[in-house]
Amino acid sequence: MAVAPLSAPLFIGSEIYRGSSYGGRHPLAIPRVSTVMDLARALDWLPPAQYRTSPRAKPAALTAWHTPAYVAALQRAEKEGAVSPATRARHALGTLSNPVFPEMFRRPATGAGGVMLAAELLRGGGVVHVPGAGTHHALPDRANGFCYINDPVLALLHLRALGLNRIAYVDIDAHHCDGVVAALAGAGDMLLISVHEENRWPFSGALGDDGGGNVINLPVPRGFNDTEMAAVRERLILPALAVFQPQAVVLQCGADAVQEDPLSRLALSNAAHADMALALRAAAPRLMVLGGGGYNPWTVARAWVRVWGALNGRTMPDRLPASARAVMSALGWHRRGPDAAPLPGWTDTLADAPRPGPLRPVVADRVAHLRGRLRGLRGAMDALRAGGLVGQQR
Repeated sequence: MAVAPLSAPLFIGSEIYRGSSYGGRHPLAIPRVSTVMDLARALDWLPPAQYRTSPRAKPAALTAWHTPAYVAALQRAEKEGAVSPATRARHALGTLSNPVFPEMFRRPATGAGGVMLAAELLRGGGVVHVPGAGTHHALPDRANGFCYINDPVLALLHLRALGLNRIAYVDIDAHHCDGVVAALAGAGDMLLISVHEENRWPFSGALGDDGGGNVINLPVPRGFNDTEMAAVRERLILPALAVFQPQAVVLQCGADAVQEDPLSRLALSNAAHADMALALRAAAPRLMVLGGGGYNPWTVARAWVRVWGALNGRTMPDRLPASARAVMSALGWHRRGPDAAPLPGWTDTLADAPRPGPLRPVVADRVAHLRGRLRGLRGAMDALRAGGLVGQQR
């Protein structure tokens, strides 16, 4: 029996993110998902009918990609509040990047449960936003880059398990999605596209790395601006999706590419994220939007709430109402010092001013180079058509 599409976008969140922190000196000491929830509700953009509480994925579900030994080690580290030197060496738990903290299993398992629920909800089509997900660096047997469980990989695998055979993953985080590529490079039913800052950790995702044919890597220079992102979207990402004809798109919408983020040197406004989400919504019948990076508590909340509002057709307010300003004014940020005030606009607006700039030759040339790869993608799609796969389960 056919499943009806969602009548409105759904938001998957959880109270586990409220007060959960990687530790006071870690970049993820800041509140993120809880602020997004509070800000969206203060704007009356998150009615109960559009909200779902994320379940926590069971350990067995995580072994769809992670090893049982690693999942057990992660659970044990949370229970004991410490790791042995052997566990630290084998699984990269208890390091400066991937510290032991009270919710270190339950929090990422909640993100994983959220994407699995999102995949189920998207059976008939629609849009689901899971800002607590997007941890794209985790490896099968190791934590990596602040990521303990790779929920984007689990989302893609779950969509596949539901019977979809053309799934696209688009990642606009400032950092390359090395864990997702490690999992799914060479998968004929997946198209993986990453736009990330060049010469930045994890120092993967080179322009010439095609992952066996299904990976499009676009490293971009410092100062990457709204004009350049629009060109990438219109000249590369949307044409690639038009060729691939995905049944579902998963967007990793990391907010660390916004200009004020401390862990990148890109120069986007949060309009770039909203515009990308809207464009991808039109490119496939199913869209799952994840969070990801974002280390400035004001800009990450504004970016993800702006995306949620755009997906719902909301008009961006010129000035936040008092209830929303109160949410933003209550935030602090240890990196700016205990008495540092937020910059103008961080507490009383939602939409950044546009940040246009030149389309630099280095960006245009790399886009043109990658567009040449679309001929190969067309050939692969011709093979799928010959096998009767294209056009099924739209």
